[in-house]
Amino acid sequence: MKHLLKMADLSGEEIIKILDLADQMKYNLKNGIEHRILEGKSLAMIFSKSSTRTRVSFEVGIGQMGGRALFLSSNDIQLGRGESIEDTAKVLSRYVDGIMIRTFKQSDVEELAQHASIPVINGLTDHAHPCQILADFMTIREYHSTLNGQTVAFLGDGNNMCNSLIAGAVKLGMKVRVATPKGYEPCPNIISMGGNDLLLTNDPREAVSGADAVFTDVWASMGQESEAEERKAKMLPFQLNSELMSLTNPGAMVQHCLPAHKGEEITLDVFNAHADEIYDEAENRLHVQKAVMAILMG
Repeated sequence: MKHLLKMADLSGEEIIKILDLADQMKYNLKNGIEHRILEGKSLAMIFSKSSTRTRVSFEVGIGQMGGRALFLSSNDIQLGRGESIEDTAKVLSRYVDGIMIRTFKQSDVEELAQHASIPVINGLTDHAHPCQILADFMTIREYHSTLNGQTVAFLGDGNNMCNSLIAGAVKLGMKVRVATPKGYEPCPNIISMGGNDLLLTNDPREAVSGADAVFTDVWASMGQESEAEERKAKMLPFQLNSELMSLTNPGAMVQHCLPAHKGEEITLDVFNAHADEIYDEAENRLHVQKAVMAILMG
């Protein structure tokens, strides 16, 4: 594991290693145990997309481990003014110990890693969101004690979250059910990874029936604002509401990567009923990302 670019690159054993270390990181923080294992290390954080959780959790996380973060928006560095990804990767490799990038194209992250001599972490692309899914898996394991044998459902747009959920879950012995409108299915390459452990449907009731955790996400991601009204009309039947939750297994969780548009992809009553799980999920971004940085940069 040289980089974290997408869940499809990780083995099941590597995912569990990250989660186990994240559990330890969380325990250490809650109990005041020093864990400054990245003392003196620096992380460059490149943002082409705005962020709350990604920026704060990475910046705070490396600080708790003794390192420091440098926030670099696309307006702050020459990458936003035409400098090549290759040159950016090679120069930053001379200055810092790791790069986190949150951007649009997965190919940009892959190219950055190709030319960097230091670890590269995908903070989000249009194709993948590995840090978020790792936090989701950590949260499910906290509530249900295990991941193997769990059934998870995803409702809405087959986006980066859906891609990453499928790619990671099937490596951990989980069953995945995805319900999307026609034309909004996840990436074909990811579908092929799912095999017999993946069910694709256009019926949200079929997807959530017997699920142990239900995932949803905003209907229009960053960069898709012009499609928002069209997407809303198509996605409305896939809204996560109390009727759908009544079809899940007892104790079923809800996971949402946030920000949530309450009243659109998830109703207010369902969000409030599962708010503790969702906010635990958000907190766990901090712990899994610390684990990732420790493994890659430590």
